[in-house]
Order: sequence, then C-alpha cells, then structure tokens
Amino acid sequence: MDETLLVNYRLHGLIEYVSEFHSHQEYEIYIFHGGSCRYIVHNHIYDLEPGDILLLDGKTLHKPNIEKNSDYVRSHIHFSPHWIKDILAGMGSMYLLEAFEKLHHCLIRTKENPELKYLETVVSRLAELKRTSPKKNQHSITEMKVLLLQVLIIVHRLGQQHSIKMTGKKVDKAEHAENIAEYIQKNYMNKLSIQSIAEALNLSKSYAAHVFKEMTGFTIMEYVMGCRLNQVKYLLEIEPDKPLKEIAHECGFESVSHFSRYFREKVGVTAKEYRQSRIKVYE
Repeated sequence: MDETLLVNYRLHGLIEYVSEFHSHQEYEIYIFHGGSCRYIVHNHIYDLEPGDILLLDGKTLHKPNIEKNSDYVRSHIHFSPHWIKDILAGMGSMYLLEAFEKLHHCLIRTKENPELKYLETVVSRLAELKRTSPKKNQHSITEMKVLLLQVLIIVHRLGQQHSIKMTGKKVDKAEHAENIAEYIQKNYMNKLSIQSIAEALNLSKSYAAHVFKEMTGFTIMEYVMGCRLNQVKYLLEIEPDKPLKEIAHECGFESVSHFSRYFREKVGVTAKEYRQSRIKVYE
C-alpha cells in the first residue's frame, strides 16, 4: 500500500527532495493552494495561481521553483495506475486516466470554484485514512480506492469545464527558457555546453544562463543532467538486458565512472540496484 499511494493534504513549505528536478513512477495529482510557485514540467513553465491543478504522469521531469521566504501550500496524490486499473476497467472508466497517459502533463485552472472545495474535502479524507489505517487492511484499501476514484471523477469534470491549455503570449524570458529546455530535451545525448546551446538559439551565453536560472531555479547544465538521468532510468527499466555502458553512452555520459557516480548520488542506489528493483515490480 505504501508503494501504490501517497497522499499529502495542504503541505506548507518546501521539502528538500522535491526542490530538485525529479521524476517518479506514479501518476500525480497536484493542487496549488497558495503562496508563490513557478512550476516547471518538461519544457513548460507555469506561474501557478491558487486553485490550479497539475496532472503529471510522473516520468516527465518536473520541479517547483519557489521564491525564498515565500509561503508555499499544496496538496498532492501519487498513485500507481495498476492499483486502480481493475476497478476502472470493470466500470468502463479507463478514460479517467487519459490525461496522464496521453497528455503526460496538463494544467487545469479552476479559479477556486465550488467543485474544487469538494475535491479538497475528498483529498483531506483520503489523506487522513492513509495516515491512520493499519497496513494491508482490506477495508481501508477498498475505501481508499473508492476515494481515489472520486478524486479522478472530480478532476476529470474540472478538466472538461476549464481550459487546460493556457492561452496568451508568454513573456520573452519564459519563451526563451522554454526554448532552451526544448533544445536540451532533443539533444541531451550529444555533447552540450552552455555556449553551444546559446549559439544554437541565437542567444548570448550569459543571457541564456541568467534567464534559464531565473525562470526555472536551476542551471542549464543541471537540466541537461536531469534529462540524461531520466532517460537512463527509462532505459534501465524497458531494456533490462542492455549493458550499463551502452545506456550511459546513449544518454550522453562521457564515461561509465562519471555515470555511476552521478546516478548513485542522485538516486541513492546504483544503476544495477535500481534496475533490479524496477524488474521486481512487474514480477
């Protein structure tokens, strides 16, 4: 149960591990309640407003960029789609996962309407139940699945009612930062430097570095390495027999030793251990 569902309601402040560029296996429903947050998902930058909901497939790289000394209040649910797919399939309701599976990430701007208040009530109950229920208690697991189903229904309804894709021309800084992110995502497997990226986009090196840091909260090369790491994790899982040396090279790492050190530093386990843990999930 701990590996299939994680719920937090109205968290305050920033937790260290989510302040970095990261990904995870579970789908995520993220609700922004208040404070200041610029959220980076893939190559999109969202300046969040209270009531905004982000739907993430988890594997897409993402991170919040929070102003120093700013309040930051949000709720989120991480859940394994396998944990609830049987129920959805039996009800003919697999469409409730389409936003995660087809869009990979999207923003719903609710303007804090009454439907959002109802959603918060359900999320609050789900968080309380997850926190207080005995592990492997079948009654609690059933109730949590029902509550998660309610959450998915409400979120789907909100998505139908409100524009998911934000309109309007972005400011130049946001547009430049997104272009840098997009270029990196297409070229992370090659040898990259701030200079080469800036030249490819007709920007000065200093401006490219400054605007990307300002808009995203991390450096260009941190983003490059994040893209490489994300692809490594993907290949470790879908190609279990491919040698680590080949994976490292395909993802832009110049040496296996650098790859091994970086992976362990960022993930907490070796690449071999990570691969074994992901294989066990499907056994």
